[in-house]
Amino acid sequence: MKNNDLCLVVPKILPTLDPDFRPAVLANQFFRTQVRATGRAVPVTLALEQADGSVFHFKTEIFSETDPHSAGNFIYIERLIKFLLWSRGGFRIHFFGPEKLADELQQYFRNTATGKFDANIMGARIYERPFELVCTKNIPAERGSSTPLGRHLDGCRIGFDLGGSDRKAAAVVDGKVVFSEEIVWDPVIQTDPQWHFDEIMDSLKRAARHLPRVDAIGGSAAGAYVNNRVKVASLFRGVPPDLFESRIKNLFLEIQKVWGGIPFEVVNDGEVTALAGSMAIGRNGVLGIAMGTSQAGGFVNSEGNITSWLNELAFVPVDYQPGAPVDEWSGDYGCGVQYFSQQCVGRLLPVAGIDAEPGLPLPKKLKLVQSLMKQNDLRAARIYQTIGTYLGYAIAHYADFYDFKNVLILGRVTTGEGGDLILQGARQVLSLEFPALYRQISFHIPDEKDKRHGQAVAAASLPKLD
Repeated sequence: MKNNDLCLVVPKILPTLDPDFRPAVLANQFFRTQVRATGRAVPVTLALEQADGSVFHFKTEIFSETDPHSAGNFIYIERLIKFLLWSRGGFRIHFFGPEKLADELQQYFRNTATGKFDANIMGARIYERPFELVCTKNIPAERGSSTPLGRHLDGCRIGFDLGGSDRKAAAVVDGKVVFSEEIVWDPVIQTDPQWHFDEIMDSLKRAARHLPRVDAIGGSAAGAYVNNRVKVASLFRGVPPDLFESRIKNLFLEIQKVWGGIPFEVVNDGEVTALAGSMAIGRNGVLGIAMGTSQAGGFVNSEGNITSWLNELAFVPVDYQPGAPVDEWSGDYGCGVQYFSQQCVGRLLPVAGIDAEPGLPLPKKLKLVQSLMKQNDLRAARIYQTIGTYLGYAIAHYADFYDFKNVLILGRVTTGEGGDLILQGARQVLSLEFPALYRQISFHIPDEKDKRHGQAVAAASLPKLD
């Protein structure tokens, strides 16, 4: 099987419910092996620039333009750029490589629906700069920084986590949880910013009732946030652009003002996932993966700090099969959200032979699978086994871009015995296909309470008291 002349490799372990799955990591490895075998590899350097001047490099090699396999160069580089854009972030891509390939990539971002989506989100929405791909020999020097995140446990704090199907809040006193709560909601379809404001305030007030005072508030939510301002977030997709700009963009600054201007910090939920893992296991070099309504990713480096990377793994391609499931927001295929979330469970239900009521919401579909799992239903087990196989190949893919020694998985999808099957499947893939990596990393899965409330608790530690 090929994807625009990029050879796709059949995995040694096929997902039980998805025999057409073709892992990104195997396609990339095979491509690079073929390129090196020609003895005429053409170097390519990609440098992603962010608005603060940070620049992140990635180097690879492709076929010479005269090689019969060179037709696979475009899809190989385009998928790499997709990964880099959503893992690192950047409004400008500096490209050192063949001009013809650069032209094809520029056309992709200008003229295709998926390319324009990425360009708009990265340029106008997140970095507020025109998006561009520049072909140049003068690649800017790599530069970046990392900063400590959270771990402040003094005082009386509220932590919250805003997911696509529920919102969580915790009251924490000197690091001890005195209250935690989860409330079901459906924010994606809501068009009124005031609804979002009221719902978030409701959770904060409910947590505040269990504290003698509120010294600080920290939160996590899906999306990109800079200085507590909302740049882009799936939670607010239903809000019209004009209202997003006038109200949602500064929503958390408005909430902070209501609480008297106390220390307040909101960050991407993936970062808090990794922070929660690092705090729980007492280790650094952590890649966190949260499987909820969507997929969240976060990274704590070996120094225990976070970088300015986006780590939006929901949009990162993990399956190169051109007929792979399509993300409903970006319109792109094979992205993580369709493999590590409730959306994945929902699409695998009919494949597994499980009948669900028409129109049943995704959270209830997950509960159905979880209830069947408790009854030792083989159909439900196959869903989790499939996700585990996906995860093993995805972790190997992530390892080509991240330096981690610990993998933390959590989120509603991992609740119950299904979480054990997911880990078992991932370990099986890594031990067979990537034994060296398997020996280097450790898996961690929180207990049941931390799975559901760990992020809200970790979020409470984000602000530093004055």
